[in-house]
Amino acid sequence: MSLDLAQCSDRELAALASAGQQQVYRELLRRYKPPVFRLIRANIGDPDEAMDLTQETFVAGFAALGRYDADRPFRIWIARIALNKCRDWARRRAVRSFFARALPLESAHDVASDGPAPDAEAADRAELVRVRAAMARLAPNLREVLVLRGVEELSQAETAELLQTSEKAVEMRLYRARAKLKALLGETVARGTG
Repeated sequence: MSLDLAQCSDRELAALASAGQQQVYRELLRRYKPPVFRLIRANIGDPDEAMDLTQETFVAGFAALGRYDADRPFRIWIARIALNKCRDWARRRAVRSFFARALPLESAHDVASDGPAPDAEAADRAELVRVRAAMARLAPNLREVLVLRGVEELSQAETAELLQTSEKAVEMRLYRARAKLKALLGETVARGTG
């Protein structure tokens, strides 16, 4: 008798993992590694560091699986760990910057593609770099809400649960984040034409 792990709920997977079934970890990674990576990359801007932090997130999550509350979505629980890893990384980065500068955001986009024409791709890449640079200038609490609601498409309730705050606070932060981002993007346009 073989159990199809893809059909199991997060609660069932957590129980199986606690019982020592190693293949369960692969299923949890299959389900949640892509959104966790996107969340981290959007928060820190560096895809190489994001991959490392994604691995750290799952190592920490799997080590703490006994503390997972199966009544809550696993995605929210692992995303909270990921955000904590991002915050830790930001604190360590300040210390590390003395020894080695972080890669510029532009380096994340130097990947060959079979996609659109080079000039269109360059314009899109430049716009993406501009938006990411503006997002990097947002306060962490505003950037987190913007990423969770806009990029990861979590609901307001899921975002509030993940950030351990009220839905009203999420709404206000999102409003401020969008206004600040719009202002920052307007600033870069004005600088570019001035």
